[in-house]
Amino acid sequence: MNELVTGEAVALELRPARLPSRALAVLIDLAVAMLAYIVVSVGLLVATASLDEAAQIAVSIATFLLVLVGAPIAVETLSHGRSLGKLACGLRVVRDDGGPIRFRHALVRGALGVVEILLTFGVVACIASLLSARGRRLGDVFAGTLVVRERVPVGQAGFVPPPPPWLAGRFSGLDLSAVPDGLWLAVRQYLTRMHQLDPQVGRSMAERLSADLTAHTGVPAPQGVPPAAFLATMLQERQAREARRAYGGGVAAGTAVSPTTGSPGGAGSTPAGEGPVGKGPAGEAPVAAPRPVEAPPAAPEPGSERSGSGFVPPA
Repeated sequence: MNELVTGEAVALELRPARLPSRALAVLIDLAVAMLAYIVVSVGLLVATASLDEAAQIAVSIATFLLVLVGAPIAVETLSHGRSLGKLACGLRVVRDDGGPIRFRHALVRGALGVVEILLTFGVVACIASLLSARGRRLGDVFAGTLVVRERVPVGQAGFVPPPPPWLAGRFSGLDLSAVPDGLWLAVRQYLTRMHQLDPQVGRSMAERLSADLTAHTGVPAPQGVPPAAFLATMLQERQAREARRAYGGGVAAGTAVSPTTGSPGGAGSTPAGEGPVGKGPAGEAPVAAPRPVEAPPAAPEPGSERSGSGFVPPA
């Protein structure tokens, strides 16, 4: 059981789907695809009745490729791994790191699915799924994907402990692109299960994972920070960046936050709706520059209005 955060910033507990549920989902998808193939083939057969035999064969092959191969690839790409059968069975295709699949993943799965499922009646896919530790067929192995269960009972998901508040946002400007997905998976697995491990074993695992993160980022854990807290902080930073990429809001990934103003950019950043910010004495908060003083309204011309005393100058 693995819990990851997808590219859509959705917490997802990865439970590899078993062979019966995967087979049922494939049967539903094949039934829908075959029904669509028959309807399209009959319509094209009537429309191309005047063509010669070679043209009809070419149309039949194109129909087979488009309906039984191209359509499932398009559906998995647009639905991010949720075909009709998988949606009915509560399954989903995800990447090895838990993120949503893209066109290239669906293309590899669909191309190998023709051999695994259609041409061999699913025998090759069943054998590969039974031999795989996570129930993956050959299409999943070559595409780097995994079919998981989305419907997880409430209360059984792993809990990732939050980082200490004083460490939140400490690594907002750190480049995390060099960290492989497998290492993030190992970090999340450790954080969700560290309370179930022997203290000595858990401490050694945390130190090893912290050393691996340091090797990829070049930034070690702060002095006096436990390795588990360092891992939780780094994982939270990665999740925050995934959320910003998914929803398009907040600070862009990898943008450093100014330690004095708390806003992205450099020291000269100016909050919206305020004047320029100046630096105060050492150790003090920055002082906002005074706003320009508006000039007082011009005095009314004599005789334009009555004064407050009621005196009216003579004409």
